[in-house]
Parts: sequence; structure tokens; C-alpha cells
Amino acid sequence: MFTDKVRINVRGGDGGAGCMSFRREAHVPKGGPDGGDGGHGGNVVVQADASVSSLIDYRFKHHFKAERGTHGRGSRMHGATGQDLVLKVPMGTVVREYFEETKESGELIADLTHDGESVVVASGGMGGRGNIHFVTSTRRAPAFAELGEPAEERWIELEMKLMADAALVGMPSAGKSSLIARISAARPKVGAYPFTTLVPNLGVATSGDYSFVVADVPGLIEGAHEGRGLGHEFLRHIERTALIVHIVDLTGDWEGRDPLNDYRVINDELALYADELATRPRIVVANKIDVPGTEEVCKKLAELVKADSIAAAGGNEFAPSPIDPKLYVISAVTGKGVDQLKAAIATKVHELREEARRQLETEVVFDHVWEHRRLERDRRFTVAKLSDGIFRVSGAQVERMVVQCDWENEEAIAFLQHRFKRLGVDQALERAGARDGDEIRIVERAFEFESSTTHEDEFRELEI
Repeated sequence: MFTDKVRINVRGGDGGAGCMSFRREAHVPKGGPDGGDGGHGGNVVVQADASVSSLIDYRFKHHFKAERGTHGRGSRMHGATGQDLVLKVPMGTVVREYFEETKESGELIADLTHDGESVVVASGGMGGRGNIHFVTSTRRAPAFAELGEPAEERWIELEMKLMADAALVGMPSAGKSSLIARISAARPKVGAYPFTTLVPNLGVATSGDYSFVVADVPGLIEGAHEGRGLGHEFLRHIERTALIVHIVDLTGDWEGRDPLNDYRVINDELALYADELATRPRIVVANKIDVPGTEEVCKKLAELVKADSIAAAGGNEFAPSPIDPKLYVISAVTGKGVDQLKAAIATKVHELREEARRQLETEVVFDHVWEHRRLERDRRFTVAKLSDGIFRVSGAQVERMVVQCDWENEEAIAFLQHRFKRLGVDQALERAGARDGDEIRIVERAFEFESSTTHEDEFRELEI
């Protein structure tokens, strides 16, 4: 089964708790704290793999979780780090945020186009620190440690786009499957009826010293850019290809269509789906020349292609154009003209590859943009006034601190209050209008607010 778009839930492993322990040995009555740190939780990683050809592994299983970190122990024994969970996907997979509540896709996370390229989609929680980290000049025997940090959890969308050098496009039954079977070892289903091909097929073709990957994309119809005939499902696979090979059926097929109109319809659909496809390099191929009575329409198509090439070059007949002005006339059934077409595709693909390589050498690549944005969002917090005397503080980092705190330990609560002060939570509450005695809610806990001018910003937990 060919699966090219899935939505899955990913969660990293929770961090292990730090240990509160004191060294106790013979002849060492006051050895001091020696609690080890909890291990970090494992990450969920999406990695491109050249040996994977579909997203079928994620069609029926939608929840994935990495291994959690283990707890720290005494004698400075740190917990083990949880193992990363690596999800293998085909090369050419686009990873996006997905919001299950609204059923909407979000920000682009990564575009995995090379074998081995990977991105962390759900980070594991940090392990809690043992009490050895909280020793100060005034706190010689800290009797608390941090709990493990909860892991990130989110929904993501995986969308596979075929990685091919050239894409065969055209109306249903234009002969695309017959051509890919003729020029490569691919063996797609071939039939004398429309929509024989329901999923894209890939084949590797060789001409001289050059080779290229060609994709047979299922037939397009008028309105494909609006989703008609599963248009969006097929058009996405054309986006990555360097070269478009437009196949025109000179016979008009059994429906008796006008080949010149077919040519226009496909060009319009590509341009309406994505502006960049209108200027994508392309070769136009007239197929089924072996059928009697196709010579006249072939001449008209050749004139139309040449006119489009000149127009794409800004009206200059001698200027470079993304459209090859030559019409390649073939018969995919008999093989007539196929070798010349294959050589032309191979040469053009080689030229486009070299041009892309030169651009890549001079291009500045900014990696991990999504990760930086995520961390920036993580640090932010907001203060909202719910009603008179009640405020809520929201923010990923602040909420994790509350969850990570050991609420059975007064020293741990005092340390949390100190962290809030350093983050500026107290000041933000005062600016929002919080006064002594107001209720402050964070996650599922509530505190009584006392300003810094009264009692050193203490928070006392309330029952809610």
C-alpha cells in the first residue's frame, strides 16, 4: 500500500528524578550530600532513510514514545539516559507541526531530502538534579532534589514527496506508464483505460554516462489544482522534480479530446497549483505518433510549444527558456524516438544538477530554525487576570518548573520561589496588578501572592 501523508503523536521520555542522599560511612559522620542526577529522557527523532519507500509503518500506529531516564541514586550515581526513538521515513519527507484539536497543519519543522538527515520532533525531559547541586555557603545540607522534567509531546504531520529528477505528467492514458516501462526497469500497470495508474511509480533510466530517476505521476484532469481527481495528492509529487516531462496524447484518447487543449489544461493546472511550477524546466513529448492521422496535430503542437518557449524567454527567440522549444515525437509502444528523448532528459537533468550544486556551494544554510523558534517560545510566559484577585501564569518553562518541584519538601518549594524571582515572574505579576493575598494559578496548583516589599516574595500553596 502506498501511503504518503500521516499524522502521528510523538512523546519524548520523561527525565529521571534526582536523588536526595547524604554520604554515610564509617568514621565519616558528616559526609555531606551525595545524591546523583536523574537520567535525561530519550528524544523522538525523525530520520530520512534511502531504504524506506513509504509511510506505511505509520498508517495504523499513531502513538510513539521514547524511553524515560532512570532515577539518580546515592553515592553520586547518576541515572541512565533514555534511548532515543528513531522513526525512519523516506527521503523527501516534509515534517510539520499538526494540531489535532483543530485538524490544521502548523509550522514547517524540517524537510528531509538526504539519506541520514534527521530532526528531533519531541525532546526528552531533563533529568532532575541531585541534592549535591544545591549546596551553598549558607545551605550546607540541602534536603531536597529535583524531580525529572516532563517530556515534550506533540502531533506532527509527515508528508512524503517523491525524490525524482524528472516527472512524467499528462492527461490520463497519455502513455506515461508505457514510457517509464520503456526507458527503465519499472513495471507499472499499463491498461487501455483512464486512471490505470493510481499511485506514483519510480524508475531509474540510463543514457550514455548519465542516469536519472523518473517518476510516473497518475493522470491529471482539469481542476486538479482544486483537488479534482485526487489532484492535490498527485501534484505534490511534482514539486521536488527538477524537470517536468509533459506527455501529450496525439490521438485524444478514446474520448476524442483535443490534444492542443490537453496541453493547455495541464500547463494551467501546474501553474495554478504552484507559481514556481509555471517556470519549472520542461520538455514536451508528443506520444502515439504510430497512430495514422496524427501528423497534422503534431505540427500544430510543435508550433504551440515553440511559441510558448519564446514567450517564456520574454519574447526573445534566442534567449534561454525553461521550455525546450523542440517537440520530441515518440511512440512509447514501438519505441520510435524514445532513445533521443531519453538522451535529452538525461542531458537536461545533468545540467540542472550541476546548476543546483553550484548554488548550494554559495548558499548560506540556516539549520535548526524551527528548534530556535521553539526554544524562544518555550522561555516566554504570560500573566492573565482571570477575575478580581485571581491570576494565571502560563508558559512552558514556568509550568515545567512547577511540575518538577517536589511539593512535599519545603526546601524545594523555597528554591522554586527563588527561580520564579530570577525569571521575573514576581515582577510580571505586580505589573499585571497582583496584590498581597491574590491567588496565583500555575498548571493545577494555586499560590497566595506576597509582593517583594512584604515578605521576600514567598508563595504559600493553597488547596484547590
